[in-house]
Amino acid sequence: MDSGAPEKKPVRLSVYNQSFSLLVSGDPAEIESAAQEVDELMTAIARTGNLDSTRIAVLACLHLQDRVRSLERELAAYKHRVDDRTRRLSGLLDQIIEAE
Repeated sequence: MDSGAPEKKPVRLSVYNQSFSLLVSGDPAEIESAAQEVDELMTAIARTGNLDSTRIAVLACLHLQDRVRSLERELAAYKHRVDDRTRRLSGLLDQIIEAE
């Protein structure tokens, strides 16, 4: 019976010397790539000082959240520009239609 939900596949990941088994929908390579990026980030943070794994994980989360917030601001700016240009083009089209 097809429930309409995407099929989930098991994926084994390793992040900062910890193994995780997840069920993922879509391409497992995407979550594997994300796990590798997080592992690299945590390893880089660990090299900066004598930190325990919890502090390293928190600092990695804060770094990633900062990246998310920055991208959200960038996306909002793009959306604002698209909205402005759409309004201007709509106005120009209205002028052309009225002139005919």
